[in-house]
Amino acid sequence: MNVPDEPVLGTDTSSSQEPIGEEQDVAGNISRLLGSQPFGVLCTQGWGQPYGAVVAFAYDSGLSALAFCTPTATRKFRLLEESSRVALVIDSRSLHPDDMMKVEAVTVTGNALRLAESEARREWAQRIVQRHGYLRQFLQAPSTALFRIDAFRYFYVSRFQEVTQWVPPRSG
Repeated sequence: MNVPDEPVLGTDTSSSQEPIGEEQDVAGNISRLLGSQPFGVLCTQGWGQPYGAVVAFAYDSGLSALAFCTPTATRKFRLLEESSRVALVIDSRSLHPDDMMKVEAVTVTGNALRLAESEARREWAQRIVQRHGYLRQFLQAPSTALFRIDAFRYFYVSRFQEVTQWVPPRSG
């Protein structure tokens, strides 16, 4: 079920930048951060408990969607089948271990959709393999599921506490 994310900073869900901190090129910063980090923490929930799992991801140039793969015999897969609402957290802390003020982070909220054998699955699998060549065989296994996250909203954090919300433009 595709349920739009609830607005947090206003009621308009169209493409917008709503700074909480300093004005900046948020989409560019988000794209740069995603490009520099190969992994993120996928946040799901189920059975009344939150759950986080590290995933390798790929994303589209418009930042409207991201994708990751997972074995079907995992808690992560079961939780995604139970609830498609997810968050993906990506940060640059490994680049700045001694200076928290330089660390950037983004939380993407959205809806995760399992992609069955289709052109869309092949395109996203190719994007993942371009970033993570070692996943080629894993993606071909029948026990591997590929999920696309349709991004509702990004929360970009810089300088430890400056937060900006950005909603990607809707395609189509």
